[in-house]
Amino acid sequence: MRVLHSAVTVCLLLLAVGSAASIAAAQSEPAAPAAVAQPPPAATGTSADNDAAAKHAKRTACLKEARAKKLVGAQKTAYIKDCTAAP
Repeated sequence: MRVLHSAVTVCLLLLAVGSAASIAAAQSEPAAPAAVAQPPPAATGTSADNDAAAKHAKRTACLKEARAKKLVGAQKTAYIKDCTAAP
């Protein structure tokens, strides 16, 4: 128990010294000039990603509708194909 108490005390002291040193270092550093805000570069596949997301959302909605209508098997498959093909 005595060794554990000593080990915990040493760890707490090191933690306090380390945090005090990091605070002092942060305060002593000069402030960096504000960076000019630049918009992020446009992704090259943005429209394709949006199309894929829209198709996934449409298919998910069709699956939920098929489940609500309690369709199974070939009827479910046909319903999902028709539903996803609709605009």
